[in-house]
Amino acid sequence: MSDKFTLLNERDHDRIIEMAWEDRTPFEAIKFQFGFSESDVIGLMRNSLKRSSFNLWRKRVNSGVSQKHLNKRSAGVNRFKCSLQRQITGNKISKR
Repeated sequence: MSDKFTLLNERDHDRIIEMAWEDRTPFEAIKFQFGFSESDVIGLMRNSLKRSSFNLWRKRVNSGVSQKHLNKRSAGVNRFKCSLQRQITGNKISKR
């Protein structure tokens, strides 16, 4: 694994995986919160998931189902989070 990955605590590691699995969370949001590029996230997922789970995830991200890239999203959506959600501070996402 990369040095970047070994510096992650378990909570951040799990949160990045969770964000990567979410269809509507773009890679840019992960980059904004954690500083990991799309290729970093792919590497983290490859090293953290079973091969079959990783293959399912990659297939989903590359299909039309996922909106993991901002250019796949509707033109009017220019945010990383729900409009009802408070400010994102690092990895701490405030609840309503």
